[in-house]
Amino acid sequence: MSTLEQLYDKATRRAAENHLSYAGALLPAEAFELLQLEPNARLVDVRTRAELDWVGRPAINGEQYAHVEWIRYPGSVPNAEFIEQLRQIATPDTPILFLCRSAARSKLAAVAAQKEGFKKAYDLLEGFEGDKDGQGHRKTVSGWCFRGLPWMGA
Repeated sequence: MSTLEQLYDKATRRAAENHLSYAGALLPAEAFELLQLEPNARLVDVRTRAELDWVGRPAINGEQYAHVEWIRYPGSVPNAEFIEQLRQIATPDTPILFLCRSAARSKLAAVAAQKEGFKKAYDLLEGFEGDKDGQGHRKTVSGWCFRGLPWMGA
């Protein structure tokens, strides 16, 4: 198991190497460790409510988990209240780990949060379901589920 300092260092290094405009990026196992070591950290799932209902979600401490849609379902329209809703669950100093299906929306959420003063906005690499395999299926090559981290099915 890594120390909190080591995990933040890895995330910060990735931010520098990849020219990220937010605090950093963590692999799923690193994010899970960070949540165990940092009780104030929040895992913010930015997927739609439908994705949570149909696919599942990480099984972590309820106080550390929050759901704030980046895109509204139905309709696929941006959530105009995203930052306002984020402010209801975190302060500018709260470590926030953004999670989506495959780490696309989570990057956008981290960028938006950083721009609005959240200094510890992190992207959770690989996402919940990860990339598609050769047959177009997810959860088979990368992501929170594939890495064997705890989750609750739909």
